[in-house]
Amino acid sequence: MYRSNGKLYKAQGIILSRKNIGEADRVVTVFTKEYGKLRLIAKGIRRVTSRRAPYLEVFTQCTLMVHKGSSMDSITEAQPIEAFERVRLDLARVSIAYLYCELISVLLAEKQEHVDIYDLLVQALTELNTHDAATRQAESREFTLELLWRLGFLPRSKRLTGAKLQDFVESIAERHLRTPKMVRQLL
Repeated sequence: MYRSNGKLYKAQGIILSRKNIGEADRVVTVFTKEYGKLRLIAKGIRRVTSRRAPYLEVFTQCTLMVHKGSSMDSITEAQPIEAFERVRLDLARVSIAYLYCELISVLLAEKQEHVDIYDLLVQALTELNTHDAATRQAESREFTLELLWRLGFLPRSKRLTGAKLQDFVESIAERHLRTPKMVRQLL
């Protein structure tokens, strides 16, 4: 793990979500291997000339150089590791990838390192990128259960499915999830 004492630090992460602000900037939520979930600003990312824009798309795995700021840290460089191209070409795969990102986003607190969860997400996105349609629904259920087990929200001896699993996650998150309905419609 690389940690810097100065104003810059390096992190490997997966983009969970993004939100446009101002005319050219974007706030991205990144789940990093080293620092957990972070909200970072990408200044000028929406300009046509931005070199970082393709690497800061949702569910892209990348290496980031980040500058510590007074209110919010900002991304200064981004290098791609994996774009999960097959996921992006199939709407059903996209919906499941969004589900994975939403689950990570709502179940993990900011700035808490979870290397095992990071590895779980990378593995799930890799499998989603390579496996056929027949196993997708089962894989998304297994990912959700494994996430709940590893975070200690559910004992390993307990398995939930369907609406009970969704209701349980929503009770922890204290809000409705946006992606499960879309996933059900597409699978």
